[in-house]
Amino acid sequence: MADETLSNIGRSFKKVMQWVVFILLILLAVFIYWKYFYTYSEGYRAGLLQKFSHKGTIFKTYEGEMILSSVVSNANVALASEKFFFSVTDDSLAMNLDTLQGEFIIIHYKEKNGILFWKGDTKYFVDSAKKK
Repeated sequence: MADETLSNIGRSFKKVMQWVVFILLILLAVFIYWKYFYTYSEGYRAGLLQKFSHKGTIFKTYEGEMILSSVVSNANVALASEKFFFSVTDDSLAMNLDTLQGEFIIIHYKEKNGILFWKGDTKYFVDSAKKK
């Protein structure tokens, strides 16, 4: 009788622990999706493509830098500006952006909640670009 009770308790405990592990794995999967793959926001930015490079020690990624002008003088010089840093994962888009350095462009980006070091250095991923 006592052995049977202990056996039932052991089976119940094992079943509860299996459910706890299952729920923790589901929560971990949801967190990873939300942090690294969920698109938090997306939009367009326009500015001067100042720098575009392929960099990295082990994982090479395409990284860009745009100057976003809020005030432009008569000589077409940006007076008040901020920099917008972004990453590119598509090779053909990267080759296109490489030829547009020094040009005013409009890009479409998607912002993620976090970064994976093999995808890029920023939370902003550009998926299209065109000359302004």
